[in-house]
Amino acid sequence: MSISKLSAIRRRDPHLERELKTYEQPLPSREYILQILEEQGKPVSFDSLCALLDIQPHELELLQRRLRAMEREAQLLRNRKGWYILPERASLIAGRVEGHPDGYGFLIPDDAGEDLFLEAKQMSKVLHRDRALVRVVGVDRRGRREGVIVEVLERANRMVVGRVVVEHGITLVVPENRRINQDILVTPDGSGGASSGAVVTVEIIEQPQRHAKPIGRIVEIIGTYADPGMEIEIALRKHELPFEFSSGVLAEAAALPEALKPSDWAGREDLRGLALLTIDGETARDFDDAVFAEKKGQGWRLVVAIADVSHYVQPGTALDREARERGNSVYFPRRVIPMLPEKLSNGLCSLNPDVERLAMVCDMDIDESGTITHYRFYEAVFRSHARLTYDQVWNWLAGVTQPETDAQRDLQPQLRALYALFQVLGEARGKRGAIDFETIETMMLFNEQGKIESIVPVRRNDAHRVIEECMLAANVCASGFLQANRQPCLYRIHQGPTPEKLEALRNFLKEFALALGGGDEPTASDYAQLLDSLKARPDAQLLQTVMLRSLRQAVYSPDNVGHFGLSYEHYTHFTSPIRRYPDLLVHRSIKAVLAGASYAPGKWAEIGVHCSMTERRADEATRDVTNWLKCYYMRDRIGEIFAGTIAAVVPFGVFVALDEVYVEGLVHVSELGEDYFKYDSVRHQMLGERTARRYRLGDRLQVKLVRADLETGRIDFVLAEAS
Repeated sequence: MSISKLSAIRRRDPHLERELKTYEQPLPSREYILQILEEQGKPVSFDSLCALLDIQPHELELLQRRLRAMEREAQLLRNRKGWYILPERASLIAGRVEGHPDGYGFLIPDDAGEDLFLEAKQMSKVLHRDRALVRVVGVDRRGRREGVIVEVLERANRMVVGRVVVEHGITLVVPENRRINQDILVTPDGSGGASSGAVVTVEIIEQPQRHAKPIGRIVEIIGTYADPGMEIEIALRKHELPFEFSSGVLAEAAALPEALKPSDWAGREDLRGLALLTIDGETARDFDDAVFAEKKGQGWRLVVAIADVSHYVQPGTALDREARERGNSVYFPRRVIPMLPEKLSNGLCSLNPDVERLAMVCDMDIDESGTITHYRFYEAVFRSHARLTYDQVWNWLAGVTQPETDAQRDLQPQLRALYALFQVLGEARGKRGAIDFETIETMMLFNEQGKIESIVPVRRNDAHRVIEECMLAANVCASGFLQANRQPCLYRIHQGPTPEKLEALRNFLKEFALALGGGDEPTASDYAQLLDSLKARPDAQLLQTVMLRSLRQAVYSPDNVGHFGLSYEHYTHFTSPIRRYPDLLVHRSIKAVLAGASYAPGKWAEIGVHCSMTERRADEATRDVTNWLKCYYMRDRIGEIFAGTIAAVVPFGVFVALDEVYVEGLVHVSELGEDYFKYDSVRHQMLGERTARRYRLGDRLQVKLVRADLETGRIDFVLAEAS
């Protein structure tokens, strides 16, 4: 339809051009509808709105659909007469509900405004993650905006995992997710034979009301807490992680060839003679990156070959849809929930030694100062010459052990070149001002019965860092290549601290006579310089922890704002397409540029939000499992005394991280002493009003273990000297 055929009223639509591109018969845009309602300054009936928008008879049904969609998304409301009003005119705010284990909750507004406090009485109408419309009714005693729920817009919980409790003949399910603080009543014929204590999945058939609990029926009996692997089964369902591949996905995977076909090589460079090798952890099973380095003049040539997952996972297939939904692989202790079926993740796309594999290659020239002077991307076929481990490589480089075979000895010049290149790249990283937080990672060791035998620290050596620097270099080249060619993609962005967090950090540092440079906009280099100056201090770990918490989380976004922590102007993820969907999208984008085309998987911003969510979901699920296993491990140590450090200070007490055991637990505020303790969020401390006794982040304590509760996942301590 041409603009000339539209009335003057319709031509006033500020988004008319967009609507014409999208629809053959364009309606007034949502923004224009809201503008018209705003101009009226009063509720408007449907008939009046049609007249105001010059809606023709054949458009009535289409307009009603658009208005209903706007209602669902809380852009519009209807009053009791059915007339349309703007939510803000009714002082209503739309958002998502976030429950708290203690019964109250918050509304997180859609417009990113200030959160609203919802008292327990209000939370009786909703469950965690529901969407609702809330009216602001005042300010509570702590100065927070307080709201009442006017309408529930969307129910987020259909299936809930929990524990069965039978009381006085009534069956309840207590949700595993403590943010869902309402028990679910089970219908008389809906127990499915589940006994008290069983872990089940319950389907909610009636959502909560002001004076009525949610009602459901049990649709799956998962087992009991004592069953091996139960902690993972619970986490999968609690966090709604997809963990079973559909028949369509499995059929597509099964139809893939077992090995490369000659046609797969078409247009690819042959790197089979190049001594590319993989270096990974002892227990790794999916190898998605191989590296090669050699001296080239005063600098080096670095080749990073990444499994060409995009050759097998084509857009629009069941494999692609499943990979997008999962977003990433999830790594639990002793179990992996892969993003792709095993035939791909551990087979065709895993760079196993001595088999031909397809790869996307980043081939770089790097000068003596660690600057990448030239790079190119291309598709290749290659053969990994060795599967090495971090400890094996580091022991050779450090002279702790010697290579045992001729094949291993042949690899030594390349490993020395990789190490020399790493040292140069490390120096460049320091000059760039990247932040390098030293954190302790741990690994659980299990016995034959599947129970934790011990928890040990994972020592990162320079072999880990060699591979890390190679991957960073390839990722930077990928983002630079796509940016230079104006191909949209998902950047890995990391923004600096918010003004509020920066102010809180500076106030905390003042207590130690320290200052962070950079004024209102500090750089990563300012953080790095302060961190470097702290290394010799006994409280270095405390100060580093507070600095780390001042930074925002890294996320995926099509808007490149750079990576603050790594001090890069542009950065993306290219090196792990087997286990991260954004990397797969980057590969497709690079291939599109190489082919002189462009790639558009949909709305980049929405995909970025989704992939950032799946990453957080995986982190939360693995944290739940790890905490449960640690709780199980500590059950046999009730009454023991441990040394530890205060790792977090919260309004209800202090969390203590134990030395050597690497487990955290709570000393409740009531156990800190006979005093009223005041929580100070700026100084990260609890201060006794009468005794002036202070418990601060980083303080050392002796504590006694008094409880390890599997059902709640809580580990509780008391002060050893007070016991």
